[in-house]
Amino acid sequence: MVVQIPSRLYSIEEYFALEETTDYRSEYRDGEIVPMTGGSINHNQIVVNLIIALTLALKEQDHHVYANDLRLWIPRYRQHTYPDVLIIKGTPIFEERRTDTVLNPCIIFEVLSKSTSSRDRGDKFTYYRSIPQFQEYILIDQYQIHIEQFSKTPEGNWLFSESDAEDGVLTLVSANCQISHHQIYERVQFDRNEQNII
Repeated sequence: MVVQIPSRLYSIEEYFALEETTDYRSEYRDGEIVPMTGGSINHNQIVVNLIIALTLALKEQDHHVYANDLRLWIPRYRQHTYPDVLIIKGTPIFEERRTDTVLNPCIIFEVLSKSTSSRDRGDKFTYYRSIPQFQEYILIDQYQIHIEQFSKTPEGNWLFSESDAEDGVLTLVSANCQISHHQIYERVQFDRNEQNII
């Protein structure tokens, strides 16, 4: 008979103390602290491309683009996480007594990797949908041109669309802007051996 020893659960205060003393980021998952893995060069290039393209596309609007160093708190599920890119409409709402943790993204982008794609499509999307301001979720494949988009309707349903067109355009309905697939994947080099693997 194998006896499983339960993993230790941490308080949010312990999590923040760890975050402030280590040189790596971790997610907080309802008491568990999970170190985040580093991103590949493709992952990083896509995030940079998104930041540039979105900042230019939204410069006349009251939408603000933030990179993956800004933490997100999801109270209903007691989750602290770091989306790859998020957009906030208007003024950020911060977690109590924090200036590095927000509560109100309207659009979230995740760049998929082999180790995170299941969680990004599953649990994380469930958690994100509990955020009242959340309107769109964009999943970007780093191994080939492939973009999945989930958009919330006025009735509260979620519509799914996807594209793998090289000359495609991603239209953000809730932010009224477009960015091309070329902008998203500029300077990204695909490894033929990794295509069709997420």
